Amino acid sequence: MVSRVIPAQPFDLVIFGGTGDLARRKILPALFRRYCAGQMDRDARIIGAARGDMDDAAYRDFARAAIDEFDDDAVCAAEHLETFLSQLSYVTLDARGDDGWAALKDRLDGSERIRAFYFSVGPALFGDLATRIEAHGLATPEARIVVEKPFGRDLASARALNAELAKHFKETQIYRIDHYLGKETVQNLMAIRFGNTLFEPLWNSQYVDHIQITVAESGGVGTRGGYYDKSGAMRDMMQNHIMQLLCLTTMEPPAKYDPHAVRDEKLKVIRALSPVEPGDVVRGQYEGTDRLPGYRNEVENCDTLTESFVAIKARICNWRWAGTPFYLRTGKRLRARASEIAIVFKDAPHSIFGAAAGRHRNILTIRLQPNEGIEMGVTIKEPGPGGMRLVDVPLDMTFSEALGPEAADIPDAYERLIMDVIRGDQTLFMRGDEVEAAWEWTDPIIDAWEASGAAPLRYATGSSGPDDALALMHRDGRSWREIRP
Repeated sequence: MVSRVIPAQPFDLVIFGGTGDLARRKILPALFRRYCAGQMDRDARIIGAARGDMDDAAYRDFARAAIDEFDDDAVCAAEHLETFLSQLSYVTLDARGDDGWAALKDRLDGSERIRAFYFSVGPALFGDLATRIEAHGLATPEARIVVEKPFGRDLASARALNAELAKHFKETQIYRIDHYLGKETVQNLMAIRFGNTLFEPLWNSQYVDHIQITVAESGGVGTRGGYYDKSGAMRDMMQNHIMQLLCLTTMEPPAKYDPHAVRDEKLKVIRALSPVEPGDVVRGQYEGTDRLPGYRNEVENCDTLTESFVAIKARICNWRWAGTPFYLRTGKRLRARASEIAIVFKDAPHSIFGAAAGRHRNILTIRLQPNEGIEMGVTIKEPGPGGMRLVDVPLDMTFSEALGPEAADIPDAYERLIMDVIRGDQTLFMRGDEVEAAWEWTDPIIDAWEASGAAPLRYATGSSGPDDALALMHRDGRSWREIRP
């Protein structure tokens, strides 16, 4: 299999927060890998911008250290690193004042080529940056901005932020990034559904018993404790990442693979979600062990009511999915790090093999991480004499095995999404009305928690979450799939 790499046009990319953790861990290594793949033009310029006092040489040293630490794949020969670094520069800049903006404008030198501004900073600075980009004449017709989550913390703040950005940029210039949408397996959802006649006719409530979406993490909040305790699993994961997975899994076929068509269909899913009943949501908080601190110790707040786990039974009220439940869960300090979407099909309407053959179901599993791939569970006869004994076996397509050595070089989500920004492709980015609709569904759940004042249920580190989450499915005669790496 030969990969086709299409070079991007020359561009300028300004990384606000260019010395921050996201730039160090993700953005700079991603750009280097795209440079090595031949996707980044030799005339492209990358400008780090932050409050710290640093010159170009020091910033290149910062980037070199980041690439050495986080580019584990070694997909690019070391001799290319210095050429890449020569395209980097740095500007000391105040996001809330005017210091440094003239210097940034000089670096961009009035060029009319593609110009992207990556807001790798806290949401509180988004409005300030957008205002100053326009005020200093940097917002050209080819300019676009990239904003990281969290995009608001509720419907009111999301609307206010959308309105603030809209004062300075058109919606077609705003790229709200969700790195989950850049994962190869997530994009394969659309290929599986709409590129195969095998699945789409069965992708509805007539044949699907239920769908499970799990995003499990084995680690705790770590160094993100301060941020996470103001957010929680609902705001940090459910409202954005899992919502996007649900949309791609359940949306109607768009007329074409086009940013507006795809996002229109995702929005229809969110607006079709029924309000969640109080008994259909479970939230939890992990306890510590002899070796690992509990959530409250890790965030240094013994009175916190913030959840590190949430499970929801959701329903989509439209013709395709009426009557089909969707079980969504995410949490930290669970049994393993694993993310998957499982489409569980209904039993055969009649078994010719009798009760002794047992119950067997087809399950299509899309593994997002780790070991990205697709698995289809089918029922076959167990080999050997002794009658018709049935057994379930997987038809397994692991990317690294099915696609050969080149599968190891599948771009990281940030690599793909950054290059999509440069190309002006918004398909994998959230639209403003989509974000607001997601908060409109999420807010009542959070409001009910805050009104009750009830503490999250405690669950053991290394478990599958609170027992009540298991009961959420058991009462429907179903069970969660095992969390396994």
